Amino acid sequence: MGIETSLSLSELNDRIAILRDNIRQLIEQAAGAAGAEVEERISERLEHQNAELEKLLKARDAMTGK
Repeated sequence: MGIETSLSLSELNDRIAILRDNIRQLIEQAAGAAGAEVEERISERLEHQNAELEKLLKARDAMTGK
């Protein structure tokens, strides 16, 4: 998997919380964004953050047996 396999459950939960906050902030930025270039950048960042969140959630589920 990657670095997420070397993290403790607490560290995974902390990173998940940070990613969720980042995603929330990016959504707020997108709502106020003007221009295709800015919107594209925000969209790419959201995609990356969501992919990272998905990896961490899967790692946490594997760790907790869900």
